[in-house]
Amino acid sequence: MTSAPHVDKNRPNAVANYGSFREVFDAHARFVWRSLLGLGVTENDVPDASQQVFVVLQDKLDQIEAGCSISTYVYGICLRVASDFRRRAHVHREQLYAVVPERQTAAPQEGIVSQREALDSLRAALDAIDPVQREVFVLYEIEELAMAEVARAVGCPLQTAYSRLHAARRTVAAALGEHLEDL
Repeated sequence: MTSAPHVDKNRPNAVANYGSFREVFDAHARFVWRSLLGLGVTENDVPDASQQVFVVLQDKLDQIEAGCSISTYVYGICLRVASDFRRRAHVHREQLYAVVPERQTAAPQEGIVSQREALDSLRAALDAIDPVQREVFVLYEIEELAMAEVARAVGCPLQTAYSRLHAARRTVAAALGEHLEDL
């Protein structure tokens, strides 16, 4: 025989504050689902975790402090349930296959080497540029500042900044050649 839950007669009834459990469920089901996904529960485990949130909520609905937001309370339960689900061993379960699936992945080494070569070429091209042209090129092309800001930063007229950028672009394009697309 189970005993009835303890109800403090001095506290307002949660059903009076928040409506029936069904109303609370309907109002917060999507919120719980999104919260659990956002908290790192796998998509396959969200239904179970969601059910766990509402089981806890049903048990504790009458214990919510007066003036506490129901959404805040529900989110707190989501935090604890998500933490439990992430820690459980079933999250790290293996998938068994009759035949091992073949995965074909491109070797990333070629791309990494190519990108590294392109960056080395860019550094060499930047080193070959006159320092005043390099300042404008770096601020405009790499840092993506507006040309008026670049001119102000290097202390030259706007047209001079454009002229320096044009000269720097020519030098960089000539130095990079085939690596220009890799950047």
